[in-house]
Amino acid sequence: MATTTDTRSGRLRAWMLEGLSDMGKGQPSRPKEAEPATGHEGQPWYRVMCLTGVDYFSTLGYQPGIAALAAGLLSPIATVVLVIVTLAGALPVYRRVAQESPHGEGSIAMLSRLLSFWKGKLFVLTLLGFAATDFLITITLSAADASTHLVENPHLESALHDKQVLITLILVALLGAVFLKGFLEAIGVAVALVGIYLGLNVVVVVNGLWHVITAGHVVTDWTAALTAEHGNVFVMIGVALLVFPKLALGLSGFETGVAVMPHVKGDPGDGETNPAGRIRDTRKLLTTAALIMSVFLISTSFITTVLIPHQEFESGGKANGRALAYLAHEYLGNAFGTVYDVSTICILWFAGASAMAGLLNLMPRYLPKYGMAPHWARAVRPMVIVFTLVAFLVTWLFDADVDAQGGAYATGVLVLICSAAIAVTISARKAGQRGWTVGFGVISAVFLYTTVVNVIERPDGVKIGACFIAGIILVSLLSRLGRAFELRVTHVELDDMAERFVQDIARRTPRFIANEPDQRDVAEYREKSEQIRADNDIPSTEDFVFVEVTVTDPSEFEAGLTVRGEVLHDRFRVLTVESSSVPNALAALLLHARDLTGVRPHIYFEWTEGNPFANFLRFFLFGQGEIAPVTREVLREAEPDRDRRPRVHVG
Repeated sequence: MATTTDTRSGRLRAWMLEGLSDMGKGQPSRPKEAEPATGHEGQPWYRVMCLTGVDYFSTLGYQPGIAALAAGLLSPIATVVLVIVTLAGALPVYRRVAQESPHGEGSIAMLSRLLSFWKGKLFVLTLLGFAATDFLITITLSAADASTHLVENPHLESALHDKQVLITLILVALLGAVFLKGFLEAIGVAVALVGIYLGLNVVVVVNGLWHVITAGHVVTDWTAALTAEHGNVFVMIGVALLVFPKLALGLSGFETGVAVMPHVKGDPGDGETNPAGRIRDTRKLLTTAALIMSVFLISTSFITTVLIPHQEFESGGKANGRALAYLAHEYLGNAFGTVYDVSTICILWFAGASAMAGLLNLMPRYLPKYGMAPHWARAVRPMVIVFTLVAFLVTWLFDADVDAQGGAYATGVLVLICSAAIAVTISARKAGQRGWTVGFGVISAVFLYTTVVNVIERPDGVKIGACFIAGIILVSLLSRLGRAFELRVTHVELDDMAERFVQDIARRTPRFIANEPDQRDVAEYREKSEQIRADNDIPSTEDFVFVEVTVTDPSEFEAGLTVRGEVLHDRFRVLTVESSSVPNALAALLLHARDLTGVRPHIYFEWTEGNPFANFLRFFLFGQGEIAPVTREVLREAEPDRDRRPRVHVG
């Protein structure tokens, strides 16, 4: 019985961790193999655009209603402002992001390259918190709006009344189940969904415009009410600019567009270092999607504003969260309206798939690399379970309310766009492009204003974002603490001189001295070797090789190790290493020397002066401190067999 249980547990573990990268585990001496310089395999850009479109285009399901609630009669004018900001602001920014970050990392990668050490890591964690807000609220908001279309359908309204939260949770669970089964190729499904959905929207828009034209009083009634409420056109534009931040949901989709960039086929000659074809086609993708969405935003905002009574947009109204569906049922009949509802439900649900793919592309790219997530976070299925459970919590907290989640969604979207605008501004300035620097600077100012206004008017968004940020930072630091003694060197490379030292000393008892470099003069090495001999009672016939580790960026977690050998003062053999952590570098070098020579090496330390707890904090934050015991602990975790473990001596 126990064997059967263990077998099932092993199979479950293997299934859960399928595809897990083993970077930082196992043999540290094995260098990473270079990737073949072959052309990029992928899909044509217009097909990948549909994968982006399930997120971007699906906002038509709720954007017109949100715009009507936020701007009232001014909704079409405010939407025109949104379109101008989209085409003149967000689009140029993300076209530049695609050029600067062609592997799907987005603006976060661009900004992370500008900051090093812990301040850079904390900054990235903050942006990841807002990215998590954006993508997770996309999942929950889209599922909530899909359930709204289902519950408000005339054929199902009586049966599904008060079941919206349950339906939303089921949709989120189904999304998680799809990814647990294996979400390898979504583009074909996305193409079908986007094609059908946009086609149905064309029918609704054309029909709505026909009713506007044939019922001439509709436009005159709207313009008269608009003039009575706001006076003249300049006041209208001013008010539209003020309410614009509330319409920021219409800017979603650009970050997803960059995230799916690795799926774009590009040219046969594209390489990973310079995928020019992929960059060109991704820019086509972003431009085409923005133009299509701009046309739909303006037309749908206009027809919903003039044809739907304002009270229907309010909470509990039949157009709340489903303005275009309301028009489909009202003017094209319940049969067409039901088909439209089904299409909207499908694309909204699949928008969650696009967001989940973005999360799975973004989070494992940074957190495990920083040591700020468990090793299993590189596997897809455990992360799907984590994200699904968080989506359950968010749905329950917001009671599956589309309007209530709008502030958090807009905050996540705007912060990411702000970070992208700032990143490309800095990039243009570094490239000496004065015109682009000024232009991107103005765009950054516009988005910063929009973000600040959105936060002031809807502070719930930044509160939710702050919760995600606090959660990510807390979990990240605890994970980093828990993995402190992990052997996190990806590979070790010795130059010719260093390998000669190791091979030569292995003919006797291989003895290394860990030395913190100071003056590096004759006296330093002579006194160090004499002290080690005296502390450990080693005869003068035994010789040593010194090992010196220079800490570079202690906030880094995983990296390779390059060891260089040199002879100082015609007498002392010294191995020099650069690493983010002294103990991990020493442990990796010892294991590599053992595997290279087949002989178990010895290493000698002095005891570190000072408080042990303070020294551990120095190791945790700065890669130095309690070197000897930490090196021994890293070796103990990396090599459980005591007879094969390198020997550590402290005097």
